[in-house]
Amino acid sequence: MRYQWRLLLLRAHHRSSPHVFVKSSFSQVHSQPNLHSLSSLTSHFHTHTLDPKLSPSHPIFNSRLTNPINPRNPLSRNLSSEPALELKDSDHGAIAEIFAKPRGVDDIRKDLELNNVVISHDLVLRVLKSLESNPDVARRFFDWVLACEGERLSSKSYNFMLGIFGVIGSVSEFWDLVDVMKEKGYGVSKWVHDKALEKFEKDGLGGDVEKLRVVYASGSTDNSPDKICSRVCKIVRNEVWSDDVERKILDLNVALSSDMVKVVLENLSTEPMKALIFFRWMEESGFLKHDQQTYNAMARVLGREDCKDRFWKVVDEMRSNRYELELETYVKVLGRFCKRKMIKDAVDLYEFALTGTNKPSVHCCTFLLRKIAGGKQLDMSLFSRVVRVFTENGNVLTDSMLNAVLKALNGVGRHGECNKVFKAMEEGGLVASGSSQSKIAFRLSSAGKKEQSSEFINNMEASGRSSDYKIWASLIEGHCVAGNLNNASNCFQKMLEKEGAAYAGYAFELLVNAYCRKNRATDAYKLLHDSVNERQLKPWHTTYKLLISKLLVQGGFKDALNILGLMKNDGFPPFVDPFIEYVSKSGTGDDAIAFLKAMTSNRFPSTSVFLSVFKAYFKAGRHTEAQNFLSKCPGFIRNHADVLDLFLCAQSGEGAASPASAVATPAAATPVVAA
Repeated sequence: MRYQWRLLLLRAHHRSSPHVFVKSSFSQVHSQPNLHSLSSLTSHFHTHTLDPKLSPSHPIFNSRLTNPINPRNPLSRNLSSEPALELKDSDHGAIAEIFAKPRGVDDIRKDLELNNVVISHDLVLRVLKSLESNPDVARRFFDWVLACEGERLSSKSYNFMLGIFGVIGSVSEFWDLVDVMKEKGYGVSKWVHDKALEKFEKDGLGGDVEKLRVVYASGSTDNSPDKICSRVCKIVRNEVWSDDVERKILDLNVALSSDMVKVVLENLSTEPMKALIFFRWMEESGFLKHDQQTYNAMARVLGREDCKDRFWKVVDEMRSNRYELELETYVKVLGRFCKRKMIKDAVDLYEFALTGTNKPSVHCCTFLLRKIAGGKQLDMSLFSRVVRVFTENGNVLTDSMLNAVLKALNGVGRHGECNKVFKAMEEGGLVASGSSQSKIAFRLSSAGKKEQSSEFINNMEASGRSSDYKIWASLIEGHCVAGNLNNASNCFQKMLEKEGAAYAGYAFELLVNAYCRKNRATDAYKLLHDSVNERQLKPWHTTYKLLISKLLVQGGFKDALNILGLMKNDGFPPFVDPFIEYVSKSGTGDDAIAFLKAMTSNRFPSTSVFLSVFKAYFKAGRHTEAQNFLSKCPGFIRNHADVLDLFLCAQSGEGAASPASAVATPAAATPVVAA
């Protein structure tokens, strides 16, 4: 063979040294579009379908003449939080809704960006196919892509739109588009010819029928770029590369443009080595000087696990020739790398793209950090590298990015690694909110990571973040959820030491509730007693009420009485209902007297409280205990008319009809009335 490089391509190419990314400092180099074709295109086509004010003189058309690739276009720049690995049906629905009525170019661009839609050649074909029954939407979509993303259109795209015009019988638009396609060297496909011919014949358009037959018979399809590319692909695919293959391609006697070479490379994507040989042969033979379009097409073909070394050689060469990695290439290859768990190569690609003109979006950084965090092993060197290149390009780490990473760690049960990723992101300039730090604290303690929890606290204090009591509360809550009450208590004591008792109410209620759920209400009382007396803690009213209820259930009557005194000191009203229920069902007359004395600063409470206790005794059927309680009451209660009436009603059974007094069977004994 004439070219020695062919032999080298059959061997594995290894990168001899680590990849060094050099940030591009030059303007993008573009191939010049055909000005005549573009002028004809804009004069023929329906720019009014986008916005009535948009005309061929609009800057969006002029910009296509000087800058065919618009790096500021969000459709070529936008990435979702996870790069699209395949086209989604939801994209079609979103596009149909966006183009449902005439709108301005900028409004359309914003909506597409919000829906994370990245325009690609495949997407254009699939959307046009899905819109066959909705020609108005299809027309607006095609016009917008033509104006803003013209490089995504191919002969097949034009034929899809032509087929829609033919089926609906839009004769004028049909022939306008045929003229445009002729200027671009595109022919009418057979299926379009057949559909349009059927419609023209049905509508009695004899002249158009004959015209279409002439156009088709003239060999437009056979000479179309798509057909030529198909022949080239067939030659390359069917034989081992040789001089004979080269001769057959030359015998086609056609000049392969950059667009056509791109199509050939894409069609050879299943045989990347043959595609690479063809790519090299075209330039080595002097038939074509590769440009950004062909380099990117070649990169998309090679961006796979078994060709990654050659992929890097091509993209390095592309950058050295002052061409840029297109976002479509980046998204496709990145998705492929991640799908094959090639995370290091994905990070290399991300760094390479960030040093160029067409930079990935913020979402892509989040996506990579999540992939690393949720990988088989957490590679902190890769994680820190992504953070570094992201921030060095003027970006700022945010809470939402941290939360996404924490969620990924949680998804694989890697709770103990929160400190590592948090520290790496802090070193990258992250200023985390108290809410995000609280989430980390809770995740660590709830997962039973005592050492990591202590490390988090130490780091928090060292960085001056210890002033947020909510973080402490989250840490305590996590220990409670994990059932580590000793750790929770120790953490609470540290919180009181560091922060004081002013904002400890919420954390303390969490701790008391956890103790009570473990039937350790007595221990909770001891903690409360010590914290109130030694730390000047002021528990919430709800905490007092909760602990009283649980103590009475768990046999802590005396401790519950003591809490009534603490409530009085803090200015809270006494919580009497659970005490009345307790003494009426299981308490003695002495217990009732002790309760009544504890609930008030006076010697005894009001008569109404005594009446409530008597009624509760009767309702519980404990008449003897009611008599015992009465005997211990002061004289003004024993002789009170309402008390006497209550006992008489209970004795006679009339109390059963009174909702105010719950009466069981009449007591055998008569009330003891003081002299």
